[in-house]
Amino acid sequence: MTIFDKGLAIFGVIVVILVIAVDAKADQMVHKFKNPSFSGNNTSSHYLTIENQEFNRKEAIKAEIEAYQDELAREAKNTTLARFIRNLESRIYAQLSRQLVENLFGENPSDSGQVELEGNIIEYESDGEYITLKITDAEGNETIITLPIGSFTF
Repeated sequence: MTIFDKGLAIFGVIVVILVIAVDAKADQMVHKFKNPSFSGNNTSSHYLTIENQEFNRKEAIKAEIEAYQDELAREAKNTTLARFIRNLESRIYAQLSRQLVENLFGENPSDSGQVELEGNIIEYESDGEYITLKITDAEGNETIITLPIGSFTF
């Protein structure tokens, strides 16, 4: 390598350093918090978002609990024992109803009578022309039904 080549290499290095030095600029390093709880920017919307997330989660938990309780209640009503009890009650009520109809409209109808069923009182009275049913519930509310005897057919 000649002196000229060495001078040219040094000159090239100096030019590169000058070009880099001209483009190199420095700025202050500034730290900003991204979390609004620390920076204060958009704090109210940040807190509102957090509150909405908490509220939605609580509502979802309540809905899950309610759905689970409903499922347990359905399962309890659908057991073999529960179905048997419902069927037995239905048959008992049908038999009581059949006996009441027999007392009202049978071959030897009675003129009056009273049946108490789970706190409800069913009274009937016949005057030969009409049958009057008086149903009193456990709270004392009364329902009166009057049926004509001779023309009451289906």
